Amino acid sequence: MTLEELLSESLDADLEESWENERTATPVRAFTVRLHAAGCSLRETREILALFGIERSHQAIFHWVHRVADSVSDPPSASPTRVAVDETAVKVNGEWLWVYAAIDTDTKLLLDVTVFEQHGTDQAAVFLGQLAEKHDLSDAEFLVDGYGYRTAVYRIGLSGQLNYTERNLIEKWFHTLKQRIDRFHTSWVGSQPSVQRWLEQFVHYYNHQRPHQSLDDRTPAEEELN
Repeated sequence: MTLEELLSESLDADLEESWENERTATPVRAFTVRLHAAGCSLRETREILALFGIERSHQAIFHWVHRVADSVSDPPSASPTRVAVDETAVKVNGEWLWVYAAIDTDTKLLLDVTVFEQHGTDQAAVFLGQLAEKHDLSDAEFLVDGYGYRTAVYRIGLSGQLNYTERNLIEKWFHTLKQRIDRFHTSWVGSQPSVQRWLEQFVHYYNHQRPHQSLDDRTPAEEELN
């Protein structure tokens, strides 16, 4: 997508309500949010806007980003056949939290992401349980990396197997996430709910706006809906 297209494109109509009283045109705010989601810090985003003669404060940009984060919907309801699940540690306020994520290996759709204070079989079971509430997992096989996950899978009544090869997709997504965090957060400061909201915004960007070469430059959401 070209810069001109980004500036001329509006977000979905259902997000327009969250910006109804703003003085800045929707395409500019849409472009700003995409810059931030793609890896630019608030300062970098502000400097890029200034190149186009748009002077806005860090606070205004922060407000736009989080208004949209609060407005985005969950990923499209899916019926995956193979789901890779894993967790990774992130440091917030000097403390380690655990991000659990699940991805459809066929469509590349991020099915869910949740932050926990600890990790283990119980947390995996909670994560899989909420995943089952959002998606049709009746025919899904879960690709996991250890017996703790297998216990959690069977506890929820799902099907799972140890698979270290086809799980590469979830590892790649965590790598993308870590690159984004390293670029934007030299020290990630905030509450667990704020981290969860940021992750949901990043997942929305990954599912709805970031095309994949393996999907013929379609987004995971487009692949799922088609």
